[in-house]
Amino acid sequence: MLAEQVEDSRDNELLKGYGIEDIDLDSFNAYRRLYMNLNLDHPWNQIEPIPFLKNIGAWRINRETGAGALTRAGLLMFGALPSIQEVFPNYMLDYQERPEAKIEARWIDRLTLDGSWSGNLFDFYRKVIKKLTEDLKVPFKLEKDLRQENTLVHQALREALVNCIVHADYTDRASVLIVKRPDLFGFRNPGLMRVPKEIAIQGGESDCRNRLLHKMFRYIGLGEQAGSGIPKIYQGWDSQHWRSPVLYEKEVPFDQTLLELRMLDLLPDQIVDELRRTIGDQFDRLPELERLILASAATEQTISHRRMTEISTEHAHDLTLAFQRLMKAKLLESHGHGRGMVYHLPGQRLPSAEQAFSQSSVISLADSDPSDISLGHNGIRLGHNERHNLGWLSVEGLVKPLIDDLNLVSDEIEKSLMEQAEKARNQKRLNKKEMIQIILTLCSEYYLTQQVLAQLLNRKPLALRKNTLKPLLDQGKLALAFPQTPTHSKQAYTSVNRI
Repeated sequence: MLAEQVEDSRDNELLKGYGIEDIDLDSFNAYRRLYMNLNLDHPWNQIEPIPFLKNIGAWRINRETGAGALTRAGLLMFGALPSIQEVFPNYMLDYQERPEAKIEARWIDRLTLDGSWSGNLFDFYRKVIKKLTEDLKVPFKLEKDLRQENTLVHQALREALVNCIVHADYTDRASVLIVKRPDLFGFRNPGLMRVPKEIAIQGGESDCRNRLLHKMFRYIGLGEQAGSGIPKIYQGWDSQHWRSPVLYEKEVPFDQTLLELRMLDLLPDQIVDELRRTIGDQFDRLPELERLILASAATEQTISHRRMTEISTEHAHDLTLAFQRLMKAKLLESHGHGRGMVYHLPGQRLPSAEQAFSQSSVISLADSDPSDISLGHNGIRLGHNERHNLGWLSVEGLVKPLIDDLNLVSDEIEKSLMEQAEKARNQKRLNKKEMIQIILTLCSEYYLTQQVLAQLLNRKPLALRKNTLKPLLDQGKLALAFPQTPTHSKQAYTSVNRI
C-alpha cells in the first residue's frame, strides 16, 4: 500500500547497471517492425536502438551521472528472463487452455516460464493472443466484400490481455494467469484495482499501475485510451448477447484482480424455445428484463437478486420490482429469505438434500439388489444420483461432486483436503482472512457438507456455519447445494467466482 501511495507509476524506475545486453534482441526487433508498419514515415524509424528505447520510455538517463539504463518497463517488455527475475523475483506468467468447463487445472496447452522462449511481456502477449483467438467462434462480417476478422470480440480479448499485463503488480506473489476454456476466458493479474470497480466499468477514469508499459502497447496499436478499456471489453461481449463480464478482486492469499468473460448467451435459443412451450405467448409479451430473469433461472436452475446484478445493468430497485411481478404472475417461485433467497421456475426440479442423501443413493455394492442398480464407468447409480468409486456423490442438478463423508472418499482426495486445511486444523486462533481462503480453496472443486468442513478445519459445525459460512454466503463467495433448504443439517457449500 505504501508503494502504491509513493509511486504514481510502478514501472518508470531506472535500473542501474541494466543495459542493452539484458534485452532479448529478437523481441525488441519484432516490436520495432510492428511500430514501423503502423507508422511508416515516423522519424523514430531511422534512429538507433537506444534512442528509440528512450523515446518509448524503455530507457532513461540518470541526470546526475549522465549514465543510461533500462527502466522497469523496458526490462519487463523486452528483457531476457534471467534479468527480469533478478529484479522481479516473484515474476510469473502462465497461460492454460483447459479442455472442459471445470475448475480443475487440467490443461491441454500451456505457456509458462520454462526457458524455451524469452519470457518477457511483449512475447507473452504475442504468443497468448494467437492462442486465445485462433479458433474463436464468432461470425465474421463483410466490409466492401472483404471478410473482416477484427470483430468486437477480438478487440475485447486483445484489450483484456493488455489490461491484465499493464495493470499487474509484478512485485506481488500472485502470477499473471490467462485461462481459456470452452465456456470462458479468464484473466488474473497480481494487485488490486486502483479505481473502484464501478468507475472502471463505467469508463472515463484510469489509474494505470504501469503507465510506460501501457504507452508501449499503445505505440503498436494495442490498448485503449485511459479509462476506455474495460467498457470496450463489455461492449465486445454485449455484441454477442453473452453474459456480462464479471470483474472482481481477491485479497487472500494474495492481492489479485480477476476478469471472467463467459461465452454463454443471455437468451439461448434452446432455453427460449422451451420457455415458449411452457409459458406460451406470454413470454414474448414480457419486458426484456423479465425474460432475461426467466431465461437465467432456466439456464442456471436457480437465480438470485445478487446474480442478476452481475448479468444485468439494471438498477437494483428495478430488479426487485421485476422479481416481484414474476412472482405475482406465478412465473417464478422462491425459497429462502433475505439475502439467501433464490428463485426458480414453477415445477422445476431442484436438487434436494433428501434425494441426495437417501438410502438408495449411498447403497453399497455388497448390499444391493442387482436389479435395482446400473453400473457405469464411475461407480454405482440408482435413480439420478451416483456414488463414484472415488467416494463422492454425483447429484443431479449439481455441477460439482459432493463429499459428505471423508471415510468414503479415496485416500488421495482425503490427503489433499487434509493438507489444504492443515493450518486451520492445527491452530484454534487463525487469522480470519486465512480461514476464509482455506475454506474457499477446499470448496473450489467440490460441494462439502458442513460436517465435512468442520472435521477438516477442526471446528464445531454450528459455530462454523454461523460465524464463517453464512457471512461468505451473504457475500456471494459461497453457494449452497440445496438453496431451497438453507438450514438443512446436511447442507453443502461450494466456492463461486473461481477461474
